[in-house]
Amino acid sequence: MTPSLPWLEPTDRDFEGYRHGEPDIRWPGGARLAVSVVVNVEEGAELAISAGDEANEAIYEAHERTEGVRDLCMESHYEYGTRRGWSRIRAALKAHQVRATLNACGRALAHSPWIAAEAVADGHEISAHGWRWERHVHMDEATERRAIARTVTAISASAGSPPRGWHTRSATSPNTRRLLIEHGGFLYDSNAYNDDCPFMAHERGRDLVILPYAFDTNDMRFQPGGAFVQGDDFAAYCIAAFDRLYREGADAPRMLSIGLHLRIIGRPARIGGLERLLAHMAGKPGVWFARRDEIAMAWRAGLGLPAWAPRPSLSAFEVTP
Repeated sequence: MTPSLPWLEPTDRDFEGYRHGEPDIRWPGGARLAVSVVVNVEEGAELAISAGDEANEAIYEAHERTEGVRDLCMESHYEYGTRRGWSRIRAALKAHQVRATLNACGRALAHSPWIAAEAVADGHEISAHGWRWERHVHMDEATERRAIARTVTAISASAGSPPRGWHTRSATSPNTRRLLIEHGGFLYDSNAYNDDCPFMAHERGRDLVILPYAFDTNDMRFQPGGAFVQGDDFAAYCIAAFDRLYREGADAPRMLSIGLHLRIIGRPARIGGLERLLAHMAGKPGVWFARRDEIAMAWRAGLGLPAWAPRPSLSAFEVTP
């Protein structure tokens, strides 16, 4: 029972989740754990004065800020991801027959369209990560509509089909989820970090699958203050998460997200950590390596919802940049 506290502000946050019972859903083939490998493609979409942006990105292997002029050092750090990192990650996924989701910024794929072409040829999904690699939290609605529209257009051009999922860098705006539903072309939203299995969002008579993401089982922790130094740090931590969710998956649906970045895990001293992690997970029976759109579709089916298909916009959504 919620205590009666007259000074307590009301909230629309959900602190209970599945406290009253897990959904009775099994993954395809009776798998006990769905593993979602997410490869973030941001290189070329980071803020850069050379791209006409208002500032330069300030985060790579260290915090470094160059203001007012082009930052050739920062640009070079990001270029490593497309020049070397992608090929190593691609080879590791192929070696273990893992189908992944590329969480791609529209501007990044506009500069490196071959990444989308190679990923699609390998059976991976291309999802949307914004036009630029930036937070949406302070965007007004018109600006955010334009960013979503540009992202969809750019990904459609390089991947051959529009994205079905969306994930904003860190904080979304209060309008983001509503705009995704209004757009009509999105099956799922990954802007949540509050569970180990999917859940549904409903608004204006439509629904959206929410696929929680994770910042802990993520190579971003190689960045300053993130605690990962050796490739084995990443592997050991992610294996611990996998083993726990694998055990829990015997009784209830569980999903593990592994976050990767071309310029981070693709470094020669780190890629071995990813290879060891994939080998460990692939060696267990009942593991479903799935694209995020496949997980969202399976969740809808498990809830008895009709098969998803894109729907016309609910509003005058700006679908051209």
